[in-house]
Amino acid sequence: MNDVVDLHSHTIACGHAYNTLYEMVRAAAGNGVVLFGSSEHGPRVPGSCPEMYFSNFKVIPRHLFGIRLLMGCELNIVDFQGNVDLRDNFLPRLDYGIASLHVPCCAPGSMAENTNAYLGVMENPYVQIIGHPDDDRYPVDYDSLVSAAAQHHKLLEVNSSSLHPLSPRKGARERYLKMLELCIHYQTPIIIGSDAHCEADAGNHKRALALLEEVKFPEHLIMNTHVEKLVPYIPALNDWKGEQACHD
Repeated sequence: MNDVVDLHSHTIACGHAYNTLYEMVRAAAGNGVVLFGSSEHGPRVPGSCPEMYFSNFKVIPRHLFGIRLLMGCELNIVDFQGNVDLRDNFLPRLDYGIASLHVPCCAPGSMAENTNAYLGVMENPYVQIIGHPDDDRYPVDYDSLVSAAAQHHKLLEVNSSSLHPLSPRKGARERYLKMLELCIHYQTPIIIGSDAHCEADAGNHKRALALLEEVKFPEHLIMNTHVEKLVPYIPALNDWKGEQACHD
């Protein structure tokens, strides 16, 4: 399967990753990625970037090492209404947004509360991706999650890092099996993310790809195979076809 997109990654700016932005992009290019996204944690994660980090993306080249670069944020969902940890005046400066639940930012609630947090954040026009909805600390009604993602035109992430044996997000495999079955039922697209915190993992989706192959997940619902698939979801890519025409 063609696998050329990775939009979930972190750099030393977040306080718990180990490479610079340029090192991450260079590594992704070496792994065959043509569209790479840097999605630093929002400010509620301990040690992560202050809001001002997300205000100056204009200075960053959007083409590096032969690939297209997007600058986004892994926004933290901070309550069960789906509010996030960047103020409204910062959100339009992002190329895209991933919204995730993290224990330091929103203590786990009941299944109804956790599900409501995801449904609420789907109302946010600056969120395109729901990050790693796979953590057994956050029980979720997957039928409601998957059907709402289809309705609100959001992408559900299959996070390759969650499938690592040492991941703190336990039960990810079993939860993904349930989610993927429902994605087929509702024809809800997914996006694979590396969640790389080290250049060795930039563009590394091996665990997620193995799971998708195991369940014979349909390729037309996987958004990593061609950048053009993402254009309807991420406005920052509206010029992609024009760029490609100029290169041809």
